[in-house]
Amino acid sequence: MKRNWWKEAVIYQIYPRSFKDSNGDGIGDLRGITEKLDYLKELGVDAVWLSPFYKSPNDDNGYDISDYRGIMEEFGTMEDFDEMQREMHKRGIRLIVDLVVNHSSDEHPWFVESRKSRNNPYRDYYIWRDGKEGGVPNNWISHFSGSAWEYSPETDQYYLHLFSRKQPDLNWENPAVRNEVYDIMDFWAEKGADGFRLDVAGMYSKREGLPDGAPQKGMVGAEHYQNGPRIHEFFREMHKNVMSKYPEMMTVGETSGVTVEEAKKYAGFDTDELSMVFQFEHVKLEYVDGDKFTLRKVKLPEFKAVMSKWQRELDGTAWNSLYLANHDQPRSVSRWGDDKKYRVESAKMLYTMLMTMQGTPYIYQGEEIGMTNVIYDSIEDYQDIQIRNAWQERIVEKGGDPEALMNAIRYIGRDNSRTPMQWDDTVNGGFTEGTPWLKVNENYKKINAAQALEDENSIFYYMKELIRLRHENEVAVYGSFQEYEKENEALYLYNRELDGKNLFVVLNFTGKEQPVAIPEGIKGAVSSLYISNYKNKDALEDRILRPYEAAAYLWTK
Repeated sequence: MKRNWWKEAVIYQIYPRSFKDSNGDGIGDLRGITEKLDYLKELGVDAVWLSPFYKSPNDDNGYDISDYRGIMEEFGTMEDFDEMQREMHKRGIRLIVDLVVNHSSDEHPWFVESRKSRNNPYRDYYIWRDGKEGGVPNNWISHFSGSAWEYSPETDQYYLHLFSRKQPDLNWENPAVRNEVYDIMDFWAEKGADGFRLDVAGMYSKREGLPDGAPQKGMVGAEHYQNGPRIHEFFREMHKNVMSKYPEMMTVGETSGVTVEEAKKYAGFDTDELSMVFQFEHVKLEYVDGDKFTLRKVKLPEFKAVMSKWQRELDGTAWNSLYLANHDQPRSVSRWGDDKKYRVESAKMLYTMLMTMQGTPYIYQGEEIGMTNVIYDSIEDYQDIQIRNAWQERIVEKGGDPEALMNAIRYIGRDNSRTPMQWDDTVNGGFTEGTPWLKVNENYKKINAAQALEDENSIFYYMKELIRLRHENEVAVYGSFQEYEKENEALYLYNRELDGKNLFVVLNFTGKEQPVAIPEGIKGAVSSLYISNYKNKDALEDRILRPYEAAAYLWTK
């Protein structure tokens, strides 16, 4: 397998609005990020994925871009960006920027022109259609509730928006649009970006004719735009026009609905498309009929089956990405661990898993100190457009059960991960001296970075050790994967192997003691403890695992 820096890297995601406010306006900014680079250097991460910082009306917190070459005024200036990337590179930290080009803002000059007339030169930059039978062109549903179509009286047509109505979809069938995108990528590569995270990358290609979607709950129409007919052609063209000029460039595509076979096309070692993709299978297991806010309890064997499948089936053919949390997902310790009694132990256990699998691990800001989901009293406290639109549609308009939806929001809503970073126990967790744009989680006095840095047993130092061990042991990066006891409802057991070196991992996903039997052929092998969240011996032997215990052993036959 070819070695690449991005296969061996650990990447840290920063959501700028919530990371660190340097000027007291309640909104995180680029200077705030620069201030905290030594913290990231101490943690040991290799790269930062920076969520959008471009000019934007902020209908969807920067994922609606009005100028792809400008900096959001709330975040600072281009000089601030230049200083930030210089300081990152000075510390050996690479920069991955977010590329949001499935859609733009409706305030982007392209769309302002596009909506003026049917024969405007920019008309074909977007997807416009006549209505059908007095209504919308098709039955597709927006990911932010309601129809994916918005009527524009100026020209008596509808435009497509798979997300907010202020996020019109770009028309990737138009080569001029694709060339604009490649020019934008060149601009940021020349500004010092080391790679791109491509937002909703699997949605660029829509099926010809935009047919109605099959009736279902959730995302009606998704089968016609997720991993669409020309998507791989588009990415090969992007690779030829951009990535091939920058041999060290990393790309990761967000590909909701991707299968293993599709992932091999996107991120295969011989495909000339992307470096890796984000798959969503593990984070959608709880959804009932694809509905994010209707949830079910998932048993561990289901979760393990998904994680293990992606380990086994990409091995040797394509590269994997590993994540438990990001700006669109809730806090991992609140979702898969115990964010109260065993918060520290379960957070360490979850990241022991993430860091001992094949693929590039991503740490979302605050995960390294075990930040948790937030419990707001009122729907008014939530700022996320997806949450607000769901409430409007399901409660205000349809009279649904407010308590049930509020419980779902508190568990899975996107604002759980967007609460400001908890730096210390001062007002607002040290995030801002002003009024924070989103309320700080009330537990900041107990859970914060300053406290973590003073405690040698903190999640932060455990994460730092995981990163170091991953850097020093190639078996954790490139090793093959074998799972044991697939039906065990409490434990996840697997072995990694590379050139005769082995890494055996035991994980207890419960708050109770659990017996573990070391598999034959491993038991009694010459071993040393790689890492554990409890004090342990080096011996690989049958024993009782403590609540949320994680242990990984290097061993040889």
